[in-house]
Amino acid sequence: MTAIRLLLVDDDPLVRAGLALMMGGADDIEIVGEASDGSEVEALVDRTRPDVVLMDIRMPSMDGLTATERLRGRDDPPQVVVLTTFHADEQVLHALRAGAAGFVLKDTPPAEIVAAVRRVAGGDPVLSPTVTRQLMAHAAGTAADTRRSRARERLAALNDREREVAVAVGRGLANAEIAAALFMSVATVKTHVSRVLAKLGLNNRVQIALLAYDAGLLDGTDPTHGRPGTDGAGR
Repeated sequence: MTAIRLLLVDDDPLVRAGLALMMGGADDIEIVGEASDGSEVEALVDRTRPDVVLMDIRMPSMDGLTATERLRGRDDPPQVVVLTTFHADEQVLHALRAGAAGFVLKDTPPAEIVAAVRRVAGGDPVLSPTVTRQLMAHAAGTAADTRRSRARERLAALNDREREVAVAVGRGLANAEIAAALFMSVATVKTHVSRVLAKLGLNNRVQIALLAYDAGLLDGTDPTHGRPGTDGAGR
């Protein structure tokens, strides 16, 4: 099995040393580089080709948000997991919207951080339902009306089935759970998720969840949900 190539980014050398120690003990993870600031990340990614970047969100020269946006805007970018101190942080939300696959707290037990890197490398987001609810509640307090209008405009590109899948992803369901709930195969769910990502220009399931929430699909207030002819299905 090919080892997961991991890049560590944190301005605190003690934190980097601790992360290197815990990750170095995993047989399936290879640390390919370390950076002390976001400004160093792109050059390191070019040299080391990591699968996953474990990214501190607060750094002195270039923060993790800017570095994440730059990475996720590249062709074939690595997955990004944000390191943070707080659950519901505005910068964490920005990083997730920019394409980060999730985040872990700095006081997370080592085994869980290792598991998070493995999950992200395998294509799964790292957001527990509890943390998702906290982030969504935090997001609800800022510019909600503008976000909702823009999100609904983007989601108009989806047909009914794709919208249902987007809602299920937003509620944190795995592909097998979506398949059972919507009476389709797991392969069909994967196809729908891929189409949703492509149509909406998104990077991952976390961004689908945030967009579905912004549009009101998760709180029952979306007036077009389920109405034929309003989402492009018949065009």
